[in-house]
Amino acid sequence: MSTKLIILDRDGVINYDSDQYIKSPEEWKPIPGSLEAIARLTQWNWRVVIATNQSGLAQGLFDMLTLTEIHEKMIQAVANAGGRIDAIFYCPHTNANNCNCRKPKPGMLLEIASRFGMELKNVPAVGDSLRDLQAAISANAKPILVRTGKGEKTSKLPDFPAETIVYQNLATAVNGLLKT
Repeated sequence: MSTKLIILDRDGVINYDSDQYIKSPEEWKPIPGSLEAIARLTQWNWRVVIATNQSGLAQGLFDMLTLTEIHEKMIQAVANAGGRIDAIFYCPHTNANNCNCRKPKPGMLLEIASRFGMELKNVPAVGDSLRDLQAAISANAKPILVRTGKGEKTSKLPDFPAETIVYQNLATAVNGLLKT
């Protein structure tokens, strides 16, 4: 069985999002079914990579140690469900930094492609915001929206990308990808 790659946004896809940001491991709470969905991907030999904007770092809302602790909690929760996260890529900048890694720009996704030595054509990129979808399209990945997090609002935007596939949540997206 060949290895496949999937790129997931974090907040609003794997865990509940907050307009006040996820600033501590205690605030990181998985969306029901998301950990099991990642476990299913792992069991089907998919590489699961996270691509997440984390401007709270640049804003001083949390530090690198705290971000690492949040990610360790997520990795452990996924492992406890029988899954694995192969890598986590994050952008620590705000919009004002005008970097190439902050979604909607494709820099983070292109870095994933480079690190894993693969094209992103037909690689699912799952997010809940317009910028997740725009980054996927710019990187030539397959944009997938989940209705969790900001997803419901995003699906109603006038500039919503027509090529986007929409699912209720990560669990139904994984079912669709695995055709089960």
